[in-house]
Amino acid sequence: MKHILLITTRDQGGIIYAVSKILYEFGLNIEKNDEFVDKERGLFFMRTEIGEANKKFDREGVLAGLHDVLGKEASITLKQAQKKSLLILATKENHCLGDLLLRYESGELNAHIQAVIANHDTLANLVERFHIPFHCVSSLEFDQNLGRAAHEEQIAHIIDSYAPDVIALAKYMRILSPAFVARYFGKMINIHHSFLPAFIGANPYKQAYQRGVKIIGATAHFVTQDLDEGPIITQDITKIDHTYSWQDMQKAGRDIEKSVFAHALDLVLHDRVFINQNKTIIF
Repeated sequence: MKHILLITTRDQGGIIYAVSKILYEFGLNIEKNDEFVDKERGLFFMRTEIGEANKKFDREGVLAGLHDVLGKEASITLKQAQKKSLLILATKENHCLGDLLLRYESGELNAHIQAVIANHDTLANLVERFHIPFHCVSSLEFDQNLGRAAHEEQIAHIIDSYAPDVIALAKYMRILSPAFVARYFGKMINIHHSFLPAFIGANPYKQAYQRGVKIIGATAHFVTQDLDEGPIITQDITKIDHTYSWQDMQKAGRDIEKSVFAHALDLVLHDRVFINQNKTIIF
């Protein structure tokens, strides 16, 4: 059984030696190690893949030993390297959701998709083909009668019933309240086109076509209370030219969105991402 050790601590001399010594004393073998020092903040980040030399080990003893040498304020996580639970939020667009469902069916996702929640029923048939629970919480119904807070509370109730490790916003076209974001901070990952903030509102690809842009991109990021400004996980672009219609641009953009989103989720699902203020460290 493989384990993943994640450490964020104040930078100081001898950290790698001290950590390695503790792991060795508990019969654990380092199979892969990555580290980074943020010199501006004086922080040390470390991700270690560990193989067990023995079938059982004293996990709490390892954590106590690491805190003894690194300090009680150090952030230390030691977990089994296993598939995480994933819940997806969606609206009407099917390209990112469909791509994740296909990757899931083929075994490419390091996750178990627990359910899909959407604020329209448009994608119900797609999701049910993969034998995954689908929940529709109509935003229109709540907006007209009960309001935004009630709508989010109903969604939160469903999310909490599954208790997912990660929440993927697969083109979920709703602005989330600060309270909702805080409730799942560090768990929610969003994907959007990289025209922001230049082309916002309806049909950004038509706006970009009218402006004559020469590249199309996508950005995957953690969701924070600052709209579309959370720590970036992955980005990519593709070049286009004057021969592209806005429909061609939209197709190219959706292809980029799918690949960027899947890559970002893969990194998070394998515990390769550290949040460092409004940036990320990727191992």
